[in-house]
Amino acid sequence: MSTSEQVLDSPSGWVAEHINRYVATDGEEGHEWQPGVFTLLLTTRGRRSGKLRRTALIYGRDGEAYVIVASQGGDPRHPAWYLNLEADPTAQVQVGADRFTARARTATPQEKARLWPMMTDIWPAYDEYQAKTERDIPVVVLERV
Repeated sequence: MSTSEQVLDSPSGWVAEHINRYVATDGEEGHEWQPGVFTLLLTTRGRRSGKLRRTALIYGRDGEAYVIVASQGGDPRHPAWYLNLEADPTAQVQVGADRFTARARTATPQEKARLWPMMTDIWPAYDEYQAKTERDIPVVVLERV
């Protein structure tokens, strides 16, 4: 991913505002989104457009790895960022002021059994999202390259 390429932020208004504050302040505003709930910025390459796409996501930690959930609020479809990572697992990540390249992978069923409760401790609504959709909501592990 070239640093000179234009990055398109989430089309969701409040998410775009969150991203703008996060980037402008190196995460001083936005890293801790709500008390005890931290977010990272994930930039993926669009699987159809080829353009860079950025969104903000709640994360947890598993050792050195970052863990995110492809919940899309319980929508029946996977979020675009997840589909983009399936096509190209290389992503740019910003956590606070730290920016790095990561490789994404979907957690195995055994990993998900361990990571899902960790993520629902951070954001309990994930359980509600899973209850309202028939799809198995993926847990994604981001490992620094």
